Amino acid sequence: MIFPCPRLVDSFARAGYLTVAPDLFDGDPALADIELPGFNTTDFINRHGTDATDPIIHRSIAYLREELGIQRIGVPGYCFGGKYSFRFVAEGWGADVAFAAHPTLWTDEEVEAIVGPAAVAAAEVDARMSPADRAHMEALLANTTQPYQVNLYSQTSHGFAVRGNASIPMERFGKEQAFIQAVTWFDHFL
Repeated sequence: MIFPCPRLVDSFARAGYLTVAPDLFDGDPALADIELPGFNTTDFINRHGTDATDPIIHRSIAYLREELGIQRIGVPGYCFGGKYSFRFVAEGWGADVAFAAHPTLWTDEEVEAIVGPAAVAAAEVDARMSPADRAHMEALLANTTQPYQVNLYSQTSHGFAVRGNASIPMERFGKEQAFIQAVTWFDHFL
């Protein structure tokens, strides 16, 4: 399993998955809170586009397949990584099953190109994926003929599956259930 979000790596490993967390940012991570004044999100995204990120994931998949002999690979992607879960479950990209939580920056072409099962955990309030965007993604997934799932978690906002506030019951519930959604999806399709 390729895993772009190190904060949840141990949880996936405890669920029984060989878990790899490649450094998608090649030693140049974002601030923990990208909303802080002075952080230039546009510049960060430009430095870490597909031309920089794809090779990192390709090397990770090659390592799993060629060095470790792994037959089936799941790619969970959270926020920035959600786009890559779709990209790498396309024909010839090396992954078999995708899960994306509150994905950002995805394109229609990336979703349309999937050739494996894909699940999405979406936030009710998400400036990076509006209700119209979510409905559009669901329509694109339906047109792929691949198994898909789109779960909407009420009273959550972008980032809930990683940074959900455990002291707020619905955020804690959303974070826990999105993880269960991912594991159940991978358990079934991997």
